[in-house]
Amino acid sequence: MSEWSSGELNANGIRVHYYRTGGDKPPVVLSHGATDDGLCWTPVARVLAANYDVIMPDARGHGLSEAPDNGYSSAERAKDLAGLIESLRLEKPAVGGHSMGGQTTFRLAIERPDLIRCAILEDPGFRPRSTPEEPVGQQERSARMRENVARLKGMNRDELLAYIRAERPTWSEDEYGPWADSKLRLSLKFGGAVRFPEGPMWWESLPSLTRPTLLITADPDKGSIVTSEVAAEAARLSPLLKVAHLAGAGHNIRREQFAGFLEIVQKFLAQNV
Repeated sequence: MSEWSSGELNANGIRVHYYRTGGDKPPVVLSHGATDDGLCWTPVARVLAANYDVIMPDARGHGLSEAPDNGYSSAERAKDLAGLIESLRLEKPAVGGHSMGGQTTFRLAIERPDLIRCAILEDPGFRPRSTPEEPVGQQERSARMRENVARLKGMNRDELLAYIRAERPTWSEDEYGPWADSKLRLSLKFGGAVRFPEGPMWWESLPSLTRPTLLITADPDKGSIVTSEVAAEAARLSPLLKVAHLAGAGHNIRREQFAGFLEIVQKFLAQNV
């Protein structure tokens, strides 16, 4: 990691910070989940850096990127990501994302396919459409996010490390430090501005997908979002979307099934980059 670089640029009207492994290699851009930041991809980037130039931006309100008062929708994050790709003059990178970052990646793939080569989605927010949330449910999700951000911001680093080790004892030791540090850099503005749901819905957008896309799923009973039924419907809606399931993991698939996640991702990249 000591050889990695970092930088800042203006994208979509805000200052975006990023980390980069570098080298004359095909680019891969990875977008993190809510309350994480770019360096939470460190274990994955260490492996991919042998064959790819891995770029890990901090989303708005996260890490060292600017935290505006508003604009925390997937639409704005996708524009931020597009601006980063254009500013760095990346030649059709592969893009990937986890959770919130998966939503960002998916929206970019739908709205700016000209910028990318392929996409990887790690348990994005593809929720069943047969059970649409009522306004009260949407408000509760937003409130829970605000409360979670405030709670995390109330801890120091030692407390964060103790908390995450107790909550996620199966994670690699390499995951804990970046996770805790990302919470220290997180802006309260993100928690205050985030709203659910975000449209358009996945079933409305998937038929217009034009780039090869990998959807990585896990086990809902362990906390993952995407059910097998949703994954099957998503695959039916787009012949360009392939589904890979990793049993024994929850929402943080790569952190709970690291070797399996890397095997799936590296195979997909080898076929599409």
